[in-house]
Amino acid sequence: MQTLGHFRSGGFLFYSIYMLTFKEKVYAVVRKIPKGKVLTYQELARRAGKPKAYRAVGNILNKNFDPKIPCHRVIRSDGKLGGYNRGEKAKLSKLKAEGYLK
Repeated sequence: MQTLGHFRSGGFLFYSIYMLTFKEKVYAVVRKIPKGKVLTYQELARRAGKPKAYRAVGNILNKNFDPKIPCHRVIRSDGKLGGYNRGEKAKLSKLKAEGYLK
């Protein structure tokens, strides 16, 4: 996270405004996906501010191991599950448990 600052009269004042990195934006959007719902990598990239960065979204999520970020709720645009760093069976199981798949 980067802090914005402003130079004034020989002093450096920090504002409480933060600029989120693309990775942080991706995680923020994923955290908001409710149980039983999914987003595509492409839609996630669009909501994070970079519509053509859907492959980057996949790479970011593949490196995430924080259980508070439900990466299993992101699927491919063609409806297939796509990758998951804990394995496709685990992704399938989680989506079934949440009611997205039967």
